[in-house]
Amino acid sequence: MITKASLYVHVPFCSSLCDYCDFYSVVVKPPEDSYFDTYLSALISDIKKQIDFFNVKEIPTVYIGGGTPSVLGKKIKILFDTLKEFPCFKPVEFTVEANPESLTEGFLETCLEGGVNRLSLGVQTFHEPSRLAVNRKGGKELLEERLVMASRYFSGGELTLSADLITGLPYSSEETVIDDINRILEFAPDHVSLYSLSVENGTRLKENVKTNVVELPSIDCADNFWLLGKDLLLKTGFEHYEISNFAKPGKDCLHNMRYWQMENWLGAGPAASGTIVCEKTASAKRYTTVSDVEKYVSTNNGQLVIDEEPDKIMFLKECILMGYRCKAGPDPVLFKRRFGCAVEECIPKTLAKWEGKDKMLFLNSFLTEAFDEIQSESSS
Repeated sequence: MITKASLYVHVPFCSSLCDYCDFYSVVVKPPEDSYFDTYLSALISDIKKQIDFFNVKEIPTVYIGGGTPSVLGKKIKILFDTLKEFPCFKPVEFTVEANPESLTEGFLETCLEGGVNRLSLGVQTFHEPSRLAVNRKGGKELLEERLVMASRYFSGGELTLSADLITGLPYSSEETVIDDINRILEFAPDHVSLYSLSVENGTRLKENVKTNVVELPSIDCADNFWLLGKDLLLKTGFEHYEISNFAKPGKDCLHNMRYWQMENWLGAGPAASGTIVCEKTASAKRYTTVSDVEKYVSTNNGQLVIDEEPDKIMFLKECILMGYRCKAGPDPVLFKRRFGCAVEECIPKTLAKWEGKDKMLFLNSFLTEAFDEIQSESSS
């Protein structure tokens, strides 16, 4: 029996594909009502099967991402209504992602009625040349209009508005970063995810950079742009609690914290992955559903196949890798319960060397040294 497992739900539909995105998604042109009905039926079957298979007793957090969940419009109510029927559905945090171009009053009303208390809006940048260069839809006026709408519904009390921004896009500069931060703060978000553009293999952006269709800022410039954005957020009362995430006090993303502390989560929808931890053996089982919406629908929930089972050493490394994405590091109680020792006992030399340094800012270097120390101790 699993006491708790969070739930990630993947909605793989977008109105268009951004050149930098490597998440699994397909383009749909509304209205797609019957298609969405079929997909939601398979998705609900998938969620039910996983809850039963893993005998989940409580779902503390939910995150509906994509893709673009707001493309579903009011149809998303079908999913909300079903989730409410599960006795284990007791989320303290319920997040839904949305993109400005598909955000409507009806969608927002449906979210609130469905129990959603956190909206994550993909803004990325207000700078039009940068948006056009990566095929990101929606102009400055649309963004501002939809941000006004979103902040009207998701502000105050237990409701949270989060916004995503990206630095290092084509045509970006210190001025565009400052403008993006200042503009987003006008709408009083509680949480900001600030990402530095990553050029992933298999994306259109990768090909466009390779063939000189677009030009990106140098690595040094891109790093400085992100650091500038970080400093601006810190000066305005945000806490840098995770590598790419900033929050007002008490507004950390609880769902993502469960990922970073390697706690149980279910993954439903095509290309979604889940992880189930065995505390007694300090190991885990990881599964990923098929990255094909047609196959997913035709099997009426895809095939749940365990595709990775990290052993104790690998799981230890994963817990350190994910835990140190956060300013607070790995959860000490959880870590000791799993591995029978404190993290300080696992990598004492590395931690002594890095004392007082910003591990989040130089995470790759820190992890390389930590993993070398773990490997050395495990083989001695």
